[in-house]
Amino acid sequence: MGIVCMAMIANLQYGWTLFVNPISDKYGWSRAAIQVAFTIFVLTETWLVPIEGYLVDRFGPRPVVMVGGILCGLGWVMNSYADTLTMLYISAAVGGVGAGAVYGTCVGNALKWFPDRRGLAAGLTAAGFGAGSALTIIPISAYIKSSGYEAAFFYFGIGQGLVVFLLSWFLTRAPKAEKMAISTINVQQSKREYSPGEVVRKPVFWVMYLMFVMVAAGGLMATAQLGPIAKDFKIGDVPVNIMGLMLPALTFALAIDRVLNGLTRPFFGWVSDQIGREPTMFIAFALEAVGILALYTFGQNPVAFVILTGLVFFAWGEIYSLFPSTCADTFGTKYAAANAGLLYTAKGTASLLVPLSSVLATATGSWHAVFIVASIMNATAALLAWFVLRPMRKKHMALPA
Repeated sequence: MGIVCMAMIANLQYGWTLFVNPISDKYGWSRAAIQVAFTIFVLTETWLVPIEGYLVDRFGPRPVVMVGGILCGLGWVMNSYADTLTMLYISAAVGGVGAGAVYGTCVGNALKWFPDRRGLAAGLTAAGFGAGSALTIIPISAYIKSSGYEAAFFYFGIGQGLVVFLLSWFLTRAPKAEKMAISTINVQQSKREYSPGEVVRKPVFWVMYLMFVMVAAGGLMATAQLGPIAKDFKIGDVPVNIMGLMLPALTFALAIDRVLNGLTRPFFGWVSDQIGREPTMFIAFALEAVGILALYTFGQNPVAFVILTGLVFFAWGEIYSLFPSTCADTFGTKYAAANAGLLYTAKGTASLLVPLSSVLATATGSWHAVFIVASIMNATAALLAWFVLRPMRKKHMALPA
């Protein structure tokens, strides 16, 4: 049910791009002004998750998801009536608060329900958000063309919000960890429960936060600029044939993104349940560093561009399963939703760094520096996972209960 709720809120982020041009055409607002709404959405979705997580830990998942569903629906209904930029920005904030409430609750609840399979459970839940938009992006796009973007905002907003609202009634608290039969746990877990106030005073938390920001920003820098990069490489519209499927290079790359961005979360989550969190982080982040460099080096070839883009997305999306599960292992189950929410704000911090990639590209006159910086960030995070986070967590876990 958590996965379905996540799929319902995915379009608030991933479907937004379909509405930008129609809004601009109707009101004549610049795209930059319209995209401020998206920034507001991402910041309210990420930065308020710790508060929403605290409410989940206190009152259970049901009321938080219920209110979140109402706000998600309301945000899109308001978008359908927004005839000023101010109204558009307020709508984005309302939707962002709602999406954050649903996201934080569903991931936090998965961490609590499955302490022996945290990586896989968090990964499957996050995959609902990553891949959920794939199911509805075509109907929304078709509905915008046939009935206008306002009707799409209105009816899909009500539909998505209603599904989340109805499912919220069935969400329940996880049993206390000590009452759960835990058969095989391959990863070390904390002997005591740390409150959010205690967590922010632990250096090991800030090492995780720094790593999350580095990988998220590195991946976002490379992926957010895919369109401009394909244009500069002059391959965006070149047809690519892979296994009998033929699409323009950029379209192909973006389609693969949706699939691999969803698959990577449960895959690497499951791997981390088997071999441990830090070894999995080292492998994934190192793969991302190599993938970004390879994309820059060989990306002028359309087939290589599509394949390497897939690799970059596959080695990037797993942060949304690895970090929440590592956080819950390190600081306990009781406050898992609030603590994972604190760590999730790193996504908001990383999104603020992404515009710097455009500044860097303009200042240096090419994408070379952007790719080098993104690759270095991932390589650094991989080394931090092995040489800093691993010993720090080992020492932390050895503390008495």
